[in-house]
Amino acid sequence: MTAQPGRRARWLPSRWPADAAGRRNMALLVQLRWIAIAGQVATILFVHFGMDIHLPLPSMLVVPCIAAAMNIGSLMVLRRRTDITHAELFLALLFDVFALTTQLYLSGGATNPFVSLYLVQVALGAVLLHRWSVWGIVAVSMLCAAMLAFVYRPLDLSETLEGHLFDLHIVGTWICITMIAVLLVLFMTRVTRNLQQRDAYLAELRQQAVEEEHIVRMGLLASGAAHELGTPLAQLAVVLGDWRHMPEIKTHPALVEEVGEMEAAVQRCKTILTGILMSAGEARGEAPQITNVRDFIDIIARDWRIANPGMPLRCDFGPHEYPRIIADPVIRQAVTNLLDNAREAGATYINMMVSRDSQWLHIAVRDNGRGFDAAMLADVGKPYRSSKGKQGGGLGLFLVVNVVRKLGGRVDASNGAEGGAMILLRLPLSTLALEEANDDG
Repeated sequence: MTAQPGRRARWLPSRWPADAAGRRNMALLVQLRWIAIAGQVATILFVHFGMDIHLPLPSMLVVPCIAAAMNIGSLMVLRRRTDITHAELFLALLFDVFALTTQLYLSGGATNPFVSLYLVQVALGAVLLHRWSVWGIVAVSMLCAAMLAFVYRPLDLSETLEGHLFDLHIVGTWICITMIAVLLVLFMTRVTRNLQQRDAYLAELRQQAVEEEHIVRMGLLASGAAHELGTPLAQLAVVLGDWRHMPEIKTHPALVEEVGEMEAAVQRCKTILTGILMSAGEARGEAPQITNVRDFIDIIARDWRIANPGMPLRCDFGPHEYPRIIADPVIRQAVTNLLDNAREAGATYINMMVSRDSQWLHIAVRDNGRGFDAAMLADVGKPYRSSKGKQGGGLGLFLVVNVVRKLGGRVDASNGAEGGAMILLRLPLSTLALEEANDDG
């Protein structure tokens, strides 16, 4: 299998809450309001001083100031919260409608060509809001537009512009249509992208649910098999214990050694089954083991070396202080699966590297095996996607990815520049550590 340096597959925990689209859309409304504030101030100053159309400057400049204060308050809310309700989006759009109405009232009412900007608020409401609130924005906008036909402050035109009101209206209408088109393209596409990302998040949740159901089925199968195998292993242990005390065997050192090897093999099988039951939450009468990271990794490496004699395995630890952790058998099994995968992929040398920073514990397994091709990197971590060509393979990384995801971590897979593969586990110290992690990384 040809290594592909620089290619990397990544599995991240889902960080898109169900209401994140509302928060992002509120941020877009804030950006739109900043553009509206800048446009209003520039237009008011240009019309008043450049075109010599006398406007009530103090009153008209108060509206952008209030809108700026609204924006600052909205930004403070966005920084403190991760959720924005539908009612808050509705009120934000309603505020923009009333702000526009106030400016139009002070600058000619319905005769002002910028009255068409109501369509921007209606279009945003149609995308962001529920049906009842969309019609609420429509009704308020239409009522305000109708009111401006009768109640407004007329424009105070200079003598030179008095006969060119229609020409000014045509130019203003063209500018307004251009603004509406640009704003709709800019912000509708971004709002649509937010909604698409939310849909992708929901699709990911559905995929995770399917994978977790698959894991549950495998867990039930493994747990049942462990219980079923426990009985014959116990019988074998009893038989071997009887053999050890038989005179015919006690007088033959070679037979005594073979019986000892069989007892060790049976004991290892029982240990493996105990680990399966612990991973399935069925360990009986055993409290969680508390240890430190170095001892935890060293024990995993020691047990793996015993089970795989002759396979070089090196462990490197970064120069950090490591906290005490709960020696979760699920993590132990995940790391063991990575080591087994490296061996089965043809590696003749494996290096396990451990480090940490202020938030994460990093466990990397690097080998000099075949590595991943591009297609495998795209699918690695999915069930039955394997580079070893075995029927039913690919479950090792699948289980690792889901275990780490459940713990709030992530998994990166990549190829080395000189061949081989590397799998990096990032596990949150907030989940594993028994004491607050210091920023040693």
